[in-house]
Amino acid sequence: MARQSKIEEQAEALLTPIAERFGVRVYDVDYSKEGPDYYLRLYIDKDGGVNIGDCENVSRAMSDALDEHDFIQDAYTLEVSSPGLGRTLTKDRHFAQSIGEKVEGTTYKPFDGKNKSFDGILQAFTEETVTIADETGKELILPRKDIAKIRLQIEL
Repeated sequence: MARQSKIEEQAEALLTPIAERFGVRVYDVDYSKEGPDYYLRLYIDKDGGVNIGDCENVSRAMSDALDEHDFIQDAYTLEVSSPGLGRTLTKDRHFAQSIGEKVEGTTYKPFDGKNKSFDGILQAFTEETVTIADETGKELILPRKDIAKIRLQIEL
């Protein structure tokens, strides 16, 4: 298991009971390096959306838990926030919660010989594929490994 994934798993295991204690749920955990700096980003959610107080409470409790367990060797910045309206779908639980929602995204290579961008209604997903229906109802089945990014579409 890659170091990054292991840190994310351990952080999520610590975060889950903390999130439950404050009435929120874990949406995602991301540990990444940007330039010389490392970031541990925790995304929390709840029905009706999270507020700054939710983020503060979770951040304080998680900071204490991380200090106690001390499994991250690098110096890092801890960030706690909402995944936002245009949240990225990365895990099966994200896809499951988003069936029937409008999504948009990009692929690493053209999926029809010319397009790398797609949008439509998320119809279904498996471990290997994501099915999107376009505005005409035509289904587009994309291999998950070919999707660079997929997120909920923000409607203005």
